[in-house]
Amino acid sequence: MIGITGGPACGKTLVADALRRRGARVLSADDMVRELTTPGSAVVRRIGAEVGERFVRPDRSLDRVALAEAIFRDPDVRLRLEAVVHPQVIARIRSEVARARNLNDPAGVLAVEVPLLYEVGMEDCFDEVVVVAASEEAQIERLMRRDGLDEEAARLRLAAQMPLQDKIARADRVVRNTGSVQDVENEVEVIMDGTP
Repeated sequence: MIGITGGPACGKTLVADALRRRGARVLSADDMVRELTTPGSAVVRRIGAEVGERFVRPDRSLDRVALAEAIFRDPDVRLRLEAVVHPQVIARIRSEVARARNLNDPAGVLAVEVPLLYEVGMEDCFDEVVVVAASEEAQIERLMRRDGLDEEAARLRLAAQMPLQDKIARADRVVRNTGSVQDVENEVEVIMDGTP
């Protein structure tokens, strides 16, 4: 059971995809959130009621752009949103990990990408936590390019999470996404081999 975490735009999905290509079953907390927040879902209704109707469009879909902007500028909005969404995602991840453990397949690998793994106290779910790391400059550049953010908005996203150095200090393994994709692939190969 491998937990994958790291800072924003460090390459968590790159590592997860590399694990998948090597036979791991891979789950994503972000995908779970998207599944929970389909238009008209109970979670979207709760977000409207507890976080603010301004984040729910007339078609009952979530206004993800407005919500993202608000949660990185207003800690109260972020905390209210997390109170609605996190318990459900955490319960699902714990259930998936327990189910995988019950299969008792010694060759099986379950990897779960959880951006806020340490922040929500989930490290105990996993046999190993892999932190994917990149320089702050690379993270900011990637966020600006990938998400169309300005530098201030990118820095707000970094500031909203536990400092990357704190995650690195707690990790069982660190994959440094500072070189080529092949370098990351090589590090993932070591993880799948199970060598320290």
